[in-house]
Amino acid sequence: MPEKLTFDKLYKRCDPEIFTFKTTDDLPAFAGTIVQERALGAIDFGLSFDSTGFNIFILGESGTGKMATVRSIVTEKALNEPVPQDWCYVYNVQDPDIPLAISLDPGSAIVFQKDMEELVKILRDEIPKVFESKEYEKQKNRTIEEAQKKQKDIFASLEEEAQEKGFSVRKSVSGLIIIPVKKTGEPLTEEEYGALDEKTREKIDEIGRVLQEKLNDIVRVVREGEKTVKEALARLEKEAALSAVGHLIDELKNKYKEYEKIITYLENAKDDILEHLDDFKVQEEQAPALPFMKLPKTEPTFGRYKVNVLVNNKDCKGAPCIFESNPTYYNLFGRIEHKVQYGIAITDFSMIKAGSLHKANGGYIVIDALDLLRNIFSYDALKRSIRNKEVKIEDVWEQYRLISTTTLKPEAMPLDVKVILVGNPFLYYLLYNLDEEYRELFKVKADFDNRMERTDENIHRYASFIATRCKEEKILPFDRTGVAKVVEVGSRLAEHQNKLSTKFSDIADIIREASYWASRAESSVVREGHVQKAIDERIYRTNRIEERLREMVLEGTIIVDISGEKMGQVNGLAVIDLGDYSFGKPSRITARTYVGKAGVVNIERETKMSGKIHEKATLIITNYLGSKYATQKPISLSASITFEQLYDMVEGDSATCAELYALLSSIGGIPLKQNIAVTGSMDQNGDVQPVGGINEKIEGFFDLCKSIGFDGSHGVIIPMRNMKNLMLKKDVVEAVKEGKFSIYPIQKAEEGMEIITGIEAGDLSGDGTYPEGTVNCLVVKRLAEIAEALEKKKEEEKEEEKKEKDKDK
Repeated sequence: MPEKLTFDKLYKRCDPEIFTFKTTDDLPAFAGTIVQERALGAIDFGLSFDSTGFNIFILGESGTGKMATVRSIVTEKALNEPVPQDWCYVYNVQDPDIPLAISLDPGSAIVFQKDMEELVKILRDEIPKVFESKEYEKQKNRTIEEAQKKQKDIFASLEEEAQEKGFSVRKSVSGLIIIPVKKTGEPLTEEEYGALDEKTREKIDEIGRVLQEKLNDIVRVVREGEKTVKEALARLEKEAALSAVGHLIDELKNKYKEYEKIITYLENAKDDILEHLDDFKVQEEQAPALPFMKLPKTEPTFGRYKVNVLVNNKDCKGAPCIFESNPTYYNLFGRIEHKVQYGIAITDFSMIKAGSLHKANGGYIVIDALDLLRNIFSYDALKRSIRNKEVKIEDVWEQYRLISTTTLKPEAMPLDVKVILVGNPFLYYLLYNLDEEYRELFKVKADFDNRMERTDENIHRYASFIATRCKEEKILPFDRTGVAKVVEVGSRLAEHQNKLSTKFSDIADIIREASYWASRAESSVVREGHVQKAIDERIYRTNRIEERLREMVLEGTIIVDISGEKMGQVNGLAVIDLGDYSFGKPSRITARTYVGKAGVVNIERETKMSGKIHEKATLIITNYLGSKYATQKPISLSASITFEQLYDMVEGDSATCAELYALLSSIGGIPLKQNIAVTGSMDQNGDVQPVGGINEKIEGFFDLCKSIGFDGSHGVIIPMRNMKNLMLKKDVVEAVKEGKFSIYPIQKAEEGMEIITGIEAGDLSGDGTYPEGTVNCLVVKRLAEIAEALEKKKEEEKEEEKKEKDKDK
């Protein structure tokens, strides 16, 4: 029979004497990440390796310091890298709907913006002065006067010729016409014209037709002349304006001669200014069409000459490092804003706003993977930008509108950014297995472990972490006993005596709570007792359901026997995880056997309350029984196993041993001790396998026994392979030390049967039998009785069938 565990095997203490400091105030602050060599190496590789698709996904459980680590590493690395270029948008003269993207050296975009603002300001002053100057007026008047004189001379010659031939040029509603006149100069009336002889009328008509044609030719010449005058005046305006604009534009072109796109833009801007000179002239206020309806004065806009600075890296030290906490589509890729004017939403290139990808261009961007996937369009658009190496600003809802509206299509910007996603393992493997593009774009996996080895070096790192938290958050320092207790808490969280948890967010919470209780106790330092107080208070805040279930057991509502003996009944142990708190719960497992051929029936399976792993465990028990007791002849029996008072799903195989003991007890008629609970998985060979939640299971049964009262016989059977996972609370350790409670580790399932029955299991002898009085012997005998009864029943059925046939004859 296996020996009980001694109290020193139930908890691995941390000796405070390994620390040389008095309090954590004596320790320097810790900089960096504790352990995580694998993850840190992957991050360094991903950040340093500049190749397509080698973006990073950092995965690990919550609280392992993923985000803090990447923030520290990326920020430090970015400081030593060159500052990327500025980006701005300018008006596109050729196609106003597609603003042009221009890149400049860091800090130059804002200078370019100011230069263009200053240019417009100067032009608004200088161009009106040019048009008001005496020289310009003189040239303008000379051009107009020359044209007018030319027109006057042409009309005068025609008028003279017409008078000589008895005609005159007169104005009418339809324009200039040629009419015959009398010698007195008065127009010839229709009556007078009709009174003339036919030959005279024909002569007048011929002369009039010739003169009219000449008049028409002159009108055409005059109109061409007017057009020429307009062109000349426009040319004069441009030449005059160019005297004010040209040298200013040339100065800017010389200043930005390294930027080809700016040179082209300035040349186009100059042409556009010369085409819109009226905007720069002094505007005269026009009288409203209706006196009572006065419209607001419209001022000319010079917005198309503005520079919209999208990314300004003037104050950036090193490469940009952006941590996007809300990765919506517009926050990542930018937006085109609108303003409502007279009930109409309008926009222009100056309302284009940058997104996080624009700001991170040339550097790094860190995004929470879950937040990215929660936001519609963001994930697909991010993959598209990485794949195409460009970032576009688009109205993403345009395709979903019933009515399409005109909007801007800003020129795409080249994208050179290292994308780092941070998430849990579930998301990583989900994306990796279901999204082919993801595998091509995020090739670097940085896996954060949730625990590390409990070495002296790592214990001292724990102490440094505590010291750092105390100093940064200005909380009470820890003495050596307090630090040692936190180390022990780390082993409990890791569920391993030789490991420490790396979920430092949980450790940090313990540190803060312990400091609070120390300050409540008016202590200047945090000691072991304060850490224990923090743990106890945390449990008390969250264990209401556990206490309610225990109360129902004590009242007898939930039936759990922890004394005496019963056949076919054993106390199994389960873990209930509420998320913020998990605890062990004893459960009655019962088995019943009878004559039949149904085999082992799992009642939970029949009622569809059993999970796949639990169903597998039932099959393992069936196969174990066959290999153990059916080597010479088959087993014939019907048996049922169930968890009593269970109203939820059963999953897991940690009750395999307990179910086997209940089944063997029912078969062999062997009573089982109810003061001993059982947990442990089992394989087909009868080897006991480790289970999860071992500490919670032991403590759950312990607390129930403690509530009812110890008699020295209570205990728990556990897998020997779980011994390294034991980090039990102080009450359990003390009870074991005092002999009130026992813990039995087993390697083979038969060992547990010996403990819970007090009878030897019995080894198979050479003649194929088991020693008399052993568990196996009793089971074999009972199986033989069931087989005989079944055979007898078959013979009776055959005899009955024969009698029926004889009667029919």
